[in-house]
Amino acid sequence: MPNKGPVWSLGRPSGRQKEFFLASSRFVAYGGARGGGKSWAVRKKAVLLAARYPGIRLLLLRRSYPELRENHILPMLSELSGIALYKETEKAFTFGNGSRLRFGYCDAESDVLQYQGQEYDVIFIDEATQFTQYQFSTLTACLRGVRRLPRRMYLTCNPGGVGHMWVKRLFVDRAFRAGEDPEDHLFIQARADDNPALVKNDPGYLKMLDNLPEGLRQAWRDGCWDVFAGQFFPEFRRETHVTAPRALPRGWPRYRVLDYGLDMLACYWAAVDHTGRIWVYREFCRPGLIVSEAARAILERTPAEEAVRCTIAPPDLWSAQKDTGRTMAEIFHNCGVPLVRASNQRVHGWLVMKEFLKIREDGMPGLVVFDTCTRLIRDISAVQHDEKNPSDVAKEPHEYTHSPDAIRYLCVFRAMGAEPEPEQPDEDEGLEYDDYMTGGETADSYLDFGN
Repeated sequence: MPNKGPVWSLGRPSGRQKEFFLASSRFVAYGGARGGGKSWAVRKKAVLLAARYPGIRLLLLRRSYPELRENHILPMLSELSGIALYKETEKAFTFGNGSRLRFGYCDAESDVLQYQGQEYDVIFIDEATQFTQYQFSTLTACLRGVRRLPRRMYLTCNPGGVGHMWVKRLFVDRAFRAGEDPEDHLFIQARADDNPALVKNDPGYLKMLDNLPEGLRQAWRDGCWDVFAGQFFPEFRRETHVTAPRALPRGWPRYRVLDYGLDMLACYWAAVDHTGRIWVYREFCRPGLIVSEAARAILERTPAEEAVRCTIAPPDLWSAQKDTGRTMAEIFHNCGVPLVRASNQRVHGWLVMKEFLKIREDGMPGLVVFDTCTRLIRDISAVQHDEKNPSDVAKEPHEYTHSPDAIRYLCVFRAMGAEPEPEQPDEDEGLEYDDYMTGGETADSYLDFGN
């Protein structure tokens, strides 16, 4: 028989993998649980596209190069032997019809900038929840070209990771923002049970998933996006910690607490009942406000009949500005919002907050949130453990940290049991040096001093 040359085999895809192969939406996310055959599907889909569309430009990305090499480059060197030429210097396979599959990684946030200005017809992001939303958005700008070829981005994903929330928003919750077309986004849920090869060849893996602790099992076995590995507050549950708005007794002490920066003002109003339970009942979050604007917005949202005892704020607001020597706390005070300095012991503060989230003997937690505080509910669920210090909350993605920080200040303040008076600015603040030394402008009393 004549030698027909190397033969590439697709193999036998599962039902979910077939859905992935046939999907034609601009953004397709595949996965949701461990063992769904995601990496295999990505490799096969890339080769199918390269064979189907001569000259197509493909990019396959993972978080780090070692992961990329182990999960994709080495397997494809074997699978594509004699079919496509791999050049290590370019980290790319070139096919006989001119199609090209390049490999890349985005370990650091800035690594994505190396792809700016480049054009690709199809981009694969393997383990997309390890990528930030900034990296994803930057890469979408590379999805372009003048030829009539498919323009698509394929993502694989598991719950957890720095990109958990943006992937969940787009593909699971489908909570689209302006400019995002729902028709462009498709999510294909795949679990380990959907992978016949894994079920047949490694049944012990499924048993391992079944025996994981509750939170990990829900994420890794069932593909649950509300609980995931690395979540700092897995105890926070909508069904136990969130309630519909209700009238709160006027006699309950009221507090305001805020976390402020030019990138975001996160302000919350809370009441404390006779058992010490905290009820967070109002939220205001907005970026781009200078201090005077932030103070005015806070006052506008505080009804006159609410007797707020104090407004708690982070210590950095008491740092003097280099250009004026004034502090943001002073400006807040002068604008009608005097502040009380909060403790910023992060690890201790998170532990105190976890104590408030515990379910008490009466069946309710020590911290209850009105369902109108949507950002707080989202952010408490989203923050993760810091990789270097698991006892602390990761500071990235930064957009999810403002609301939990504010509530941390409030929890610590209540745990301390103190009711300090708002700090007053120094009466001599703002006097010129000569005025300060002489006690102000000269008056008759100055001339009469000492008789």
